[in-house]
Amino acid sequence: MKLRICHLYPEFLNLYGDRGNILVLKRRAQWRGIEVHITQLSLGDKLDPKAYDLIFLGGGPDQEQGVASDDLRAKGPWLKEAVEEGVTLLAICGGYQLLGQYYRTNSGETLPGIGVFDAYTEAGNERLKGNIAIRVEELGDETPVIGFENHGGRTFLGNASPLGSVIYGDGNNGHDQTEGVKYKNAFGTYLHGPLLSKNPHLADYLIGLALQRVYGEVELQPLDNSLELEVNRSVYQRFLSTKGKW
Repeated sequence: MKLRICHLYPEFLNLYGDRGNILVLKRRAQWRGIEVHITQLSLGDKLDPKAYDLIFLGGGPDQEQGVASDDLRAKGPWLKEAVEEGVTLLAICGGYQLLGQYYRTNSGETLPGIGVFDAYTEAGNERLKGNIAIRVEELGDETPVIGFENHGGRTFLGNASPLGSVIYGDGNNGHDQTEGVKYKNAFGTYLHGPLLSKNPHLADYLIGLALQRVYGEVELQPLDNSLELEVNRSVYQRFLSTKGKW
């Protein structure tokens, strides 16, 4: 089996080690004997919606988001076609915001999104930051998804479904207890860390979705996740009593 990964704007959208998510996906696939091909695409590069099984966008500050925004709109039709065809996608923070309807900055500038997700983002007066844990229905209740959030934007969902519900932390906007978004096999989230190093169950879920689209029902070979899950449990318990804050 092969796993074809597209990493969008690695030089612009790499806040808090987001590119580490690519490494986690690569290693967890390779440990199972899956051949992995990673393509980095940036400004001006064409995105072939049929060439990839999984697409990743990281997060970045407003300036870097602005650089990526114009180019992402040009790639928008290809990216939306890929999502509609069932390609798996993970977008973190700034990447997540740019896949919604728009992001309005503190200065009043509006960065149009490409509309993969029915969501919009408005800049807030204070940053939402700290450790966060969420419950993701598809992954069960036994192990939460944990990470670190630091975002000034408040994201509000339209008809879209959230990725998960907040156990502690702020999530999309600090009010409605939602975190992230999901549509078909596309997911957006504010969780940095990098996200997948602390959440092997989420990494495997994404790998499985990406492979199933091409190969049908796939049962991933079990890996020894004891160390990763111990990190997950330790961080979850450490910040549970403080509701995710420092």
